[in-house]
Order: sequence, then C-alpha cells, then structure tokens
Amino acid sequence: MGRAMQEKSIHQIFVVSVLFKGAHALFEIVGGAALYLVSTEAIVRAINRWGYGELAEDRSDWVAEHVLEFGRTFSVEAHNFYAFYLLSHGLVKAVLVYGLLKEKLWSYPASFVVFGAFIAYQLYRYTYTHEFGLILLTLFDLFVIYLAVHEYRLLRKHLPTH
Repeated sequence: MGRAMQEKSIHQIFVVSVLFKGAHALFEIVGGAALYLVSTEAIVRAINRWGYGELAEDRSDWVAEHVLEFGRTFSVEAHNFYAFYLLSHGLVKAVLVYGLLKEKLWSYPASFVVFGAFIAYQLYRYTYTHEFGLILLTLFDLFVIYLAVHEYRLLRKHLPTH
C-alpha cells in the first residue's frame, strides 16, 4: 500500500471515529435536555416501576437491583448534575467534532486538551466506580487523540508557508 493510500485510510478511520464522537455528543445533548425536562420524582417513579417489575419476574436480577439502588440515592442535586454534565459535555464535544470535521486548526489542540481532561475525569471516576465502560471510553478517546495528532501534523505540513 502506497503512502498516499495509507494516509487516506488513516484519514477515513479518523473521520469515522470523529463521527462516532459526534453521535455520542448528540446522545448526551438530547439526554441532558431530556433530564432538564423531566422531574426527579418522575425519574425515581419510572426506575421503581421498572425495577420492581423486573424483580417480580426474577428475584436475582442483578441489573434491576443496581438500578433500584441508584433510584434510592437519586437526588435533585444528582439529577441537576447529570443534566448539566451531559448537556455541557455534549455541547463541547459537538463543537470540537464540527471543527475537526471541517479541519479547523484551532479544533485539534482544543480537542487534545478537552479529550485529555475527559480521560483524566473518566479515570478518576473509575477509581470509585470500577465501571469497565469508562476504560473502554478512555481507550477510544486515546485512539481519537492519536488519530487527531496524526491529522493535525498532516494539515500543518500542507499549510502554505509565509
């Protein structure tokens, strides 16, 4: 495979990865906005209705037990935090995704900083929750940063010199 073909393949993988980040950002924006529109009480009622229904079918349903535990500790403060976090996280990511897809030079260093901060926070959260999904998300973020660094170098190499 020639160098140009290899660069094109890497670029295509980069674009697909950034599109995945964009889809994730859209889900976060919609989820955060939806949380702002639904009351804490309605969320707890829905959790309880679903969880107790699942436990009625299977008394040892691990997922239902953990969802119900989450519902027992879900507060207005937690609700507001999740809504703000999802909405702000999604909006920031959406702006970066737009910049990366449009090859705006500012978006590359900004994405390194922001995605790096997300990685730090995800690893911090992992120390408390041990959620394997955080590790997967961190690995994906590292992969996107790696590809973005590669793209940034190529773009800068092809800039006209003054």
